[in-house]
Amino acid sequence: MTVKIIKKSVETIQINDLMDSVKENPRIIECGAIFSFEGIVRGKDIEKNTLKMDLTTPNLVETQNELQEIVEQIKEKHGVVEIAVVHYIGKFIPGDPLFLAVVAGAHRQETKAALSDVIERVKYELDFKKEEHTEDGTNIIMSGG
Repeated sequence: MTVKIIKKSVETIQINDLMDSVKENPRIIECGAIFSFEGIVRGKDIEKNTLKMDLTTPNLVETQNELQEIVEQIKEKHGVVEIAVVHYIGKFIPGDPLFLAVVAGAHRQETKAALSDVIERVKYELDFKKEEHTEDGTNIIMSGG
């Protein structure tokens, strides 16, 4: 199971890498569905244009442990076979990947529900600080914590 928070400048994992890692699970033969999500930096929004973004976490080890716990809870709750997640931290420009998730399960219903839980829980429960540098200045957005 791949569950990592990675400094963007240190390692690069792409969504296809996560797909491959999920398919290495010997229980993949029990699966009928694999869903994936790639969250990227949005550059243009109704109210602003983001030029670049810095994403940090105050305690990488603690946030990594919390991510692992979230994944294990979701796996158990939905009964899916495998979940792989990568969340990047560092400096980004629009279009850069920030968050990757892949879920494999027996059926599409529980697999899709598990992916949705991963996306929402990571967004709202992990302690990240996002600094969006826009044409009008810098916006600081805190999540989780």
